[in-house]
Amino acid sequence: MTEKRHCCGVMESELGRECADHTDAFDCPDRVVYYSKEFGEYGIPIHDGGSSYSVINHCPWCGTRLPTARTEDQSEA
Repeated sequence: MTEKRHCCGVMESELGRECADHTDAFDCPDRVVYYSKEFGEYGIPIHDGGSSYSVINHCPWCGTRLPTARTEDQSEA
């Protein structure tokens, strides 16, 4: 059995989405959610040519409260 890393199957599926045309999640218009391993936070990518995202606090599909983001100091530990 595979360990569930995210709150629901839809989140798992969306974060695992692969695109034949784009290797970077921020380049692909079909990527609607992003997970930062560095900060432990979830967000909606801002598709403007950069790598920005808007942090979200709840899963858009199941409503689960998402983990609180780590600070930059905590991510280095």
